Amino acid sequence: MALHEQTRILIAEDEPAQAEVLKYNLEAAGYEVSIAPDGAEALLRIAENRPDLLVLDWMLPEVSGIEVCRQLRKNDAFRDLPIVMLTARGEEDDRIRGLDVGADDYMVKPYSPGELLARINAVMRRARPALTGETLEYEGIVLNLAARKVTRDGQTLHLAPTEFRILQALMERPGRVLSRQQIIDLAWGPNVFIEDRTVDVHIKRLRGVLSAEGFCDPIRTVRGFGYSLDIDHDG
Repeated sequence: MALHEQTRILIAEDEPAQAEVLKYNLEAAGYEVSIAPDGAEALLRIAENRPDLLVLDWMLPEVSGIEVCRQLRKNDAFRDLPIVMLTARGEEDDRIRGLDVGADDYMVKPYSPGELLARINAVMRRARPALTGETLEYEGIVLNLAARKVTRDGQTLHLAPTEFRILQALMERPGRVLSRQQIIDLAWGPNVFIEDRTVDVHIKRLRGVLSAEGFCDPIRTVRGFGYSLDIDHDG
């Protein structure tokens, strides 16, 4: 079974037979899968409906896989999108180039579908720890995904649904600074128009709940950019 029933994978592959084999194996493992036949289509689909992971062929028409990866890593909204690159180029220099441009993992064709699935699962576990279990924990804060409940040092906290989703996004990436746009994409979904000020208001409410009863504020503000979960920040 896949790590999470809602996990969506986009395959960017221009060889229809390979794409369909990949799709079949990933769907059999429980993933929701779609296919983009070229790099330009892949970028468009990612912008319209961000997947949870991208399986990216190096040699794509329109826009190469390397260029797709480079563009995604330059975009704050997709900088942390997990990417597994597939290629027939197996030389060490090619592997290094693929990883340097931002791929999380790199597999050389021909490959075993079983090994690819194992690597995808591993990348997803690193990228989103929530997919490996029903709870997230950070410095005494426990978020129960199944029950939709939050406690801090054993005390129950009452969060509105939006604040819960924002906290989940932050707790899945402790210490990582998320831009306001990334928070919007993760808490509200892609292609939803939300003003930055609305994010700030919800963060303020979340802070109020997390900091009640004398608890320290665990959220750090990075001026002009966004927020991170950082218990050791000053202020």
